[in-house]
Amino acid sequence: MSQVNIKPLADRVLVEPAAAEEKTASGIIIPDTAKEKPQKGSIVAIGTGKKDEPLTVKVGDQVLYGKYAGTEITVDGKDYLMMRESDIFAIV
Repeated sequence: MSQVNIKPLADRVLVEPAAAEEKTASGIIIPDTAKEKPQKGSIVAIGTGKKDEPLTVKVGDQVLYGKYAGTEITVDGKDYLMMRESDIFAIV
């Protein structure tokens, strides 16, 4: 898991997306242009929550989120998603 020097604010979390599938089950290589955006990742940083609404996720949790959730950001050459905890569907 990555260490990042970003501290999300309030109910925001920073997610490191899982790697996109490189091959189909039958072994066909998927080109970059056809890869599905991952909808699973791990939490690498969390905010402090909102007053009366503490965060339920913690750093290291594997989570599922919507296909278009979050804002893509790049830190030290790595891609992450910054999203609100409410954009997360489940902890897996």
